[in-house]
Amino acid sequence: MLGLKLPTDPRWADIASKNLEEILTDHAYCEQKAASTAISLIVSFPEFPDLVAEMAALAREEMSHFEQVHKRIVERGYRFGRERKDVYVARINEFFPKTGDRLERLIQRLLVAALIEARSCERFKVLSENIQDEDLSRFYRGLMASEAEHYTTFLTFARKYGGRERVDAMWRALLEYEAEVIKEFGKKEHIHG
Repeated sequence: MLGLKLPTDPRWADIASKNLEEILTDHAYCEQKAASTAISLIVSFPEFPDLVAEMAALAREEMSHFEQVHKRIVERGYRFGRERKDVYVARINEFFPKTGDRLERLIQRLLVAALIEARSCERFKVLSENIQDEDLSRFYRGLMASEAEHYTTFLTFARKYGGRERVDAMWRALLEYEAEVIKEFGKKEHIHG
């Protein structure tokens, strides 16, 4: 369903399990960045009322996820660390060439957001199936459906604004690129790392 070309090695879950404080902090910032992306799309493309309405709802949901992760950090006595640069996201953002065409830029941003949500969904699945902590296993299993829905939302909007055939070709190319990029990751206690 997600279309990802290279699955996460389940051993990444071992790295995450041994560094729960780090993975939770990284996850909290991922949720915050997802909310910021939704807000940025509202600010950048206010002429699309259907997109604005959906992104407003998505931003609220992502901040709710942030709060849930932060609550787990506090309850476990962990320290909410500082934000780290998400090198994976930076690499994915390099795929599409810069363009002055607003609609093309919107489609590109929607596809990148869809991919990030798809990879997050896949990583949450790996965590839910491999982590020994029952609370976190249930938590990540619950978040999987939400991430899959977000992936679908972004991809649907991209297809709506750019045409299915053209956007699907762009999507396939982005997935191939991501398969090469993700080979370099999976060795750190980061959601995308």
